[in-house]
Amino acid sequence: MGSEACRSALAEGRAIPAHPLALTPRRTLDERRQRALTRYYAASGVGGLAVGVHTTQFAIRDPAVGLLRPVLELAREEMDRADALSASPLVRIAGVCGRTAQAIDEAELARSLGYHAGLLSLAAMGDADDDALLAHCRSVAGVIPVVGFYLQPAVGGRSLSYRFWRRFAEIEDVVAIKMAPFNRYQTLDVVRAVADAGRQDIALYTGNDDNIVIDLITPYRVPTGGGVVERRIVGGLLGHWSVWTRRAVELLARCRSAAPSGAAVDPELLALAVEVTDANAAFFDAANAFRGCIAGLHEVLRRQGLLEGLWCLDPEEGLSPGQACEIDRVYRAYPHLNDDAFVAQHRDEWLA
Repeated sequence: MGSEACRSALAEGRAIPAHPLALTPRRTLDERRQRALTRYYAASGVGGLAVGVHTTQFAIRDPAVGLLRPVLELAREEMDRADALSASPLVRIAGVCGRTAQAIDEAELARSLGYHAGLLSLAAMGDADDDALLAHCRSVAGVIPVVGFYLQPAVGGRSLSYRFWRRFAEIEDVVAIKMAPFNRYQTLDVVRAVADAGRQDIALYTGNDDNIVIDLITPYRVPTGGGVVERRIVGGLLGHWSVWTRRAVELLARCRSAAPSGAAVDPELLALAVEVTDANAAFFDAANAFRGCIAGLHEVLRRQGLLEGLWCLDPEEGLSPGQACEIDRVYRAYPHLNDDAFVAQHRDEWLA
């Protein structure tokens, strides 16, 4: 899949989970379960995968851990198998982190492994001004097509202005932007910037796990010098969609069928928006400033039998007090949101 094919695929609107990391009790890579996760996502009908991103744990890049390449390779192998059985290839997105030299190295690695785009985190550039940030982005985009990433400060991101995003949208090889500031004002900054730049070819994706459904059904009508431009958030690249994924794929299809019709939005869809956000609050540990966000996803996958345990690379990272009870609560409250029966039916096959 070349740059233009990747751009076209993203423009269709796809469900793209952020891929977790399966570890053994010794906190080494559990290859069997890592493959099983990728097989689960492919069988759920996702349109792509994001690997080596926040949900995969940024610490895989630590030289003492050394898991970036192995994790990217395992996902590539399983996506190759899935693509051989599908008419629509998965969009392969690799996380790209660090300052410029590291980011270029990671982009080159991703490209060499057949990934189509890099989700570019700017967390390591916290002291850089807009000019330096944009030079960094252009350097990476010269290696691999870029998905911009507005990561919320609570989990390592930084605030980025409308002015930054307006200039970012001028970079030719930007194919999409994942908006995940968990902030409606900052999300609107990105949408306005892309509209003002006239870049209809940059796909907008939600990473706002606290606002998934509303993001997907909202028309953004932006007055520009050339008239009013309407943009839609066409898909999601979400850590939340790494669990209950079969239902997430169905949710995106429902939102996309409802969004462009011009008819009044079904109140049931608005009620569903609240339920999804409530479930996310439990999984992501919103009550404790998201400290248990990765472990919360692991807990759901552990309950389904896809992961053996909750282990993260950082031994201090785990569920917050009361988080397991919150996950119990949303399981009871919203049984229609989980895909436990689907996982139970196929789990042994994926783990084989």
